[in-house]
Amino acid sequence: MNTSQKLEAFDLRLNSLRTQHSELLEKANVQVEQTHGIFSRYTNPVVTAEHVPLEWRFDLNPTTNPYLLERIGVNAAFNAGAIKWRDKYLVVVRVEGYDRKSFFAIAESPNGIDRFKFWERPITLPEISDPDTNVYDMRLTAHEDGWVYGVFCSERKDPDAPSGDTSSAVASAGIARTRDLLEWERLPDLITHSGQQRNVVLHPEFVEGKYAFYTRPQDGFIDTGSGGGIGFGLAEDITHAEVKDEKILDPKVYHTIYEVKNGLGPHPIRTDEGWLHLAHGVRNTAAGLRYVLYLFMTDLNDLSRVIHKPGGYLIAPINEERVGDVSNVAFSNGWIADEDGTVFIYYASSDTRLHVATSTIEKLVDYTKNTPEDGLRSAASVEAINRHIDKNNSISS
Repeated sequence: MNTSQKLEAFDLRLNSLRTQHSELLEKANVQVEQTHGIFSRYTNPVVTAEHVPLEWRFDLNPTTNPYLLERIGVNAAFNAGAIKWRDKYLVVVRVEGYDRKSFFAIAESPNGIDRFKFWERPITLPEISDPDTNVYDMRLTAHEDGWVYGVFCSERKDPDAPSGDTSSAVASAGIARTRDLLEWERLPDLITHSGQQRNVVLHPEFVEGKYAFYTRPQDGFIDTGSGGGIGFGLAEDITHAEVKDEKILDPKVYHTIYEVKNGLGPHPIRTDEGWLHLAHGVRNTAAGLRYVLYLFMTDLNDLSRVIHKPGGYLIAPINEERVGDVSNVAFSNGWIADEDGTVFIYYASSDTRLHVATSTIEKLVDYTKNTPEDGLRSAASVEAINRHIDKNNSISS
């Protein structure tokens, strides 16, 4: 092709890419009612790798990229923190490139369920003296001290790994804060005295004048080992955060949906009945680990005391949600409680894409308070069903 033909082909391809991208961003999401009545799913994911702006992925200069090839590939967009900000619904998405490195980027929606569009640039997260190799899964907290905090997993190569071991890693809780979601200040990583940390969440209010953290202590990067479940502890100073004592408030339990490990999702929502928590639980199967989401509630005054905990899961991956980079996974680190009581639960499926489910605080509190707890035995499960049958028979009679 001559130069004129190449430019024409370039323009045709670019116009096609822009049209496809625009149609994706403007696609309406349709609510799908569920028979359980607790929440509603939607037909489409809210954010995928294809939502990432063309300007991030392509060199749009026909001189330096005459074939309009993608230069920076995006593998997945998932595990997002969430916040209502200036009447917009924002998610801080974990974007993962073809190179396996993750970074954070904000996508904005006018209604929380569709038309999510990324801001012009990804978040520039300052590095500390010991740079992270990878960062991911940011939990957002608009704290009563006036800052918006992002607590995320900071991953580095294990310095004690034997020679030739290029996969062993160390996880800690990174902390950054902002007042406008544009400029971020990096603080030192959280210090604890219980091994590695993942899935750490900052509580939105002071507790006894201190910063309260939900933790997940673990012995190794993947295995929790002696780490007993979701922990709770206080730190005097957020700028040099240290939790000296951790209390396990939600432990791992044999033959449950959280027998292998569990971790808090976003920070809890205050309700009249207590603090409402969304967490993920992990169990082992013949096909590998299975991640699901569940709810529990803690006391308004004693945040380390669980007062209600339904048995089983709230959200599990279904249909195409079960397929992806890490299959059979539902994970959440972001939700938004709106002024009218609507709750937007942002959950990722199989480490690949981001979805939304909607419910209300009233429904979620009812579910959490009145769903039977896990009886931990098959016989107890049958007893719970029989109680329903007896109660329903008494109504009909």
